[in-house]
Amino acid sequence: QVQLVESGGGLVRPGGSLRLSCVASGKIGGLYAMGWYRQVVGRQREFIATSTNRDTTDYADSVKGRFTISGDFVNKTVYLQLNSLKLEDTAVYYCSAEGIGTNGRPRKYWGQGTEVTVSS
Repeated sequence: QVQLVESGGGLVRPGGSLRLSCVASGKIGGLYAMGWYRQVVGRQREFIATSTNRDTTDYADSVKGRFTISGDFVNKTVYLQLNSLKLEDTAVYYCSAEGIGTNGRPRKYWGQGTEVTVSS
């Protein structure tokens, strides 16, 4: 059974930093991407960043230059460094892992989320 466990969330002041971690366990066939999303109550989950096994990364415009993603596909771990945090970064942050399911189709797995609160 695949599990993704996030850690590193917490309360931080505006301008501060946090480092989120996510470790996946269990077999993920054809793991090719790991990423981060976030969600605020009442809103849709939004893409934040992704890292692929080809060493490519992509970011949402809202976090470019402030957040940095790094993936370790050997250990099925992904990190998200959050710098220059803003009040609007407050959300639950979810880790994702994308691979190929037993039916040969892409499959995305999710963690349970870690809460980030930016407040003065």
